Amino acid sequence: MVTKNYYSLAEAAEALGKSKETLRRWDREGKLPALREPISNYRIYKKEQLNLFKDILSNNIDDLVNNFVKPYNEYNILELFAGAGGLAIGLEKAGLNCIALNEIDKWACKTLRKNRPKWNVLEGDIKSFDFNKYKNKVDVVTGGFPCQAFSYAGKKLGLKDARGTLFYEFARVVKEVNPPICIGENVKGLLSHEKGKTIEGMMSILDEIGYNVVPVQVLKAINYKVPQKRERVILVGIRKDIETEYEYPKKHSTIYNLSDALKKGLLYNCDVPKSSGSKYPDYKKEILDLVPPKGYWRNLPIDLQKEYMGKSFYLGGGKTGIARRIGWDEPSLTLTCSPAQKQTERCHPDETRPFTIREYARIQTFPDDWKFEGSVSQQYKQIGNAVPCNLGKEIGYSIVRFLNEYYLKLNKSEVSISLAKAI
Repeated sequence: MVTKNYYSLAEAAEALGKSKETLRRWDREGKLPALREPISNYRIYKKEQLNLFKDILSNNIDDLVNNFVKPYNEYNILELFAGAGGLAIGLEKAGLNCIALNEIDKWACKTLRKNRPKWNVLEGDIKSFDFNKYKNKVDVVTGGFPCQAFSYAGKKLGLKDARGTLFYEFARVVKEVNPPICIGENVKGLLSHEKGKTIEGMMSILDEIGYNVVPVQVLKAINYKVPQKRERVILVGIRKDIETEYEYPKKHSTIYNLSDALKKGLLYNCDVPKSSGSKYPDYKKEILDLVPPKGYWRNLPIDLQKEYMGKSFYLGGGKTGIARRIGWDEPSLTLTCSPAQKQTERCHPDETRPFTIREYARIQTFPDDWKFEGSVSQQYKQIGNAVPCNLGKEIGYSIVRFLNEYYLKLNKSEVSISLAKAI
């Protein structure tokens, strides 16, 4: 019997302002798992459970409902080109288990080991590692492989034609490990690299090694709780024996800005910690002192525009990253590996300086307790190259949803086969 501490499906739907079918779907996907009434087996919900969900909905975090899902089992990740751990942190937050991470940069490896001593960090050139021991023991291979041109030997690019490139190594590992799903990520420019031939080549290689490629999408980080206008190409391969469809994470309705990144609020429960950072040379500081928040070089007096820009002043294009001061009420432009370069200046709103290490990390949604190893310039490089952690978490949820559905179907199929044999 349902007491006042429990709600029926209809009562829960009314309390949350959602349809009963939506609640049934949330139950199936693990977003809002229902209990079962002992006798009738009807769905019921705890009062506390619904109160928590009401808080989520009332705080404009109903976006969480779109993507949040718990893994039914322990799903293992093998990550390649792991960097300082942005994607790995996100996948971990989504409930996935990183059983090994490969990275060649020694400072990034030091960062990974410092923060996660139990992670199996495989330091060195990916070409020197054999991953066959992970065959059929990994549920997903991920990797942010660099964008490199291929040697086109024929009309259809094959794996052998990609030798010497890091995508070849990514594909080699996927072939050796044989996971249900593989996910690669790269800069948006991959789509136009070599007039589109590079991405076509990657897709044909995945096809050759037994993976169907999901239509490629560009994910904008600002749609996934990241206060930064960063775009990443996501390349998803599903093993050909699997019929389960992969769905990209749904967009969030809330866009976060620089204030959310650096000040106490919805993203962080305290202001950004103090830390070291780069400085502008005096001549650049004098120029940027004249630029208002959300302004750039065109906000300078015309004579200073010509002096600062040189020949670039007479060329086309907005060049909006030059002498750019970010405003508190806007997301940051894409962070780079060096915060003081002329083409990619990202000046603090109030102070004439680049963002500090911890400010950089906040904009990339790293946790405050994630420490970076190496010199200041090496730390900037690690952060600037990273996948934003919150974007990684949303991708992680999409992986969990896919694997939940895949293994549920697989288990049902195995049970049916066992019953048929028994008969």
